[in-house]
Amino acid sequence: MPMREFEAYPLTPDRWDDFVTLFGPSGACYGCWCTYFRLPRAERDLLDAGEKKDHIRKRIEAGPPPGIIGYVEGQPAAWVQVGPRSDVPQWNSPRTVSRPLEPEDAGDDGVWGVSCFFIGRRHRGKGNSHRILAAAVDFARASGARLIEGCPIENAKTSQSLGLYVGSAAVFKAAGFVEVALRKAGRPLMRLSLAPEGVLA
Repeated sequence: MPMREFEAYPLTPDRWDDFVTLFGPSGACYGCWCTYFRLPRAERDLLDAGEKKDHIRKRIEAGPPPGIIGYVEGQPAAWVQVGPRSDVPQWNSPRTVSRPLEPEDAGDDGVWGVSCFFIGRRHRGKGNSHRILAAAVDFARASGARLIEGCPIENAKTSQSLGLYVGSAAVFKAAGFVEVALRKAGRPLMRLSLAPEGVLA
């Protein structure tokens, strides 16, 4: 079967309706609307799904794009949250497995993170995680990032596993990421250098 056409673009305000279509009435994961790593838990727990949706809408409107939205045959199919670590402060918490190797990386705009994935149900298990991660890496490189990191999960039971919102380690490995830390079994911190050839990151 020929591969369905896949295209990916930075999530700008004009693509808001496509983002809403992809996330659906449940807001992706139980009404999260990709706020999990953006807001402290105490603050996030006070918000209902509609308020979380409004929070991410305002973030998208403020720019720069907080991630990449992917399309299969013109229909919204995939999302990845990618940007400087400073844009997702809860991803840097000292209590998380995704915390930076060096504390200063949390505020370094050259150190980016791939913190969340969401693949539409009809589009899972078809290679779209690989495609949207490749688009995220290209976006980070074009935006001047030196390093891009992820903290995926290993050994997810199926492509439908809820834990895959952080991505699959196999997908990161296939994209050239290497493990740089392991704070919890099955959750490696992985990194890809985006420095030009011959230049140390």
